[in-house]
Amino acid sequence: MREVDNANPSILNVSQLPSRNRKVTTPRQGPDSKCDNIVYSKRPWLCGSSSSEDEDLEEEYGEDPVDAQDIYDLISPISDPEHPHTLGQLSVVQLPDIHLTPPPAECRGDKLVTVTVDLTPTVNHCSLATVIGLAVRYRLEQTLPPNYRFDVRMKDGSHAQDDQVNKQLGDKERVAAALENDTLKGMLDKMLETCV
Repeated sequence: MREVDNANPSILNVSQLPSRNRKVTTPRQGPDSKCDNIVYSKRPWLCGSSSSEDEDLEEEYGEDPVDAQDIYDLISPISDPEHPHTLGQLSVVQLPDIHLTPPPAECRGDKLVTVTVDLTPTVNHCSLATVIGLAVRYRLEQTLPPNYRFDVRMKDGSHAQDDQVNKQLGDKERVAAALENDTLKGMLDKMLETCV
């Protein structure tokens, strides 16, 4: 069995992770959160056209733009490939390290949005940093609309080879080739099993 890089990482309790504090006294109709609307929505670009029921819900609740908390909620439950914890619990993914350009208040309609996620590996010589970055990118590509672009990278100075890892994660051809590898795809699917 392979030796784990960091056998004793700092682990956050799930109650310590950033979340929206909502006081919902009665269940409402429609989606329970903006993330549910993103993840479980009927996507017109996949299904053809939206139904009148979807349009009625949008009129009633309005469509809130995706913000950094929504992105965090999508990627923080990804499992770490070496530890039995999530990226959020290990502080690999942190809310202050997620940025959207343009800001969410300006994101209406089909405007092109760039999501930047800076990852902090548990140790600066993490051998699976590229795999973790690929899992984050894959999760975002699978759940967000096509007008979103992704820049997933290692936080400056957080990894011994952050420039090489960032180059691999930024290269669309390398990412596409990696996703065609059955072994790597199986590993990513296992990491994403904890995502709801």
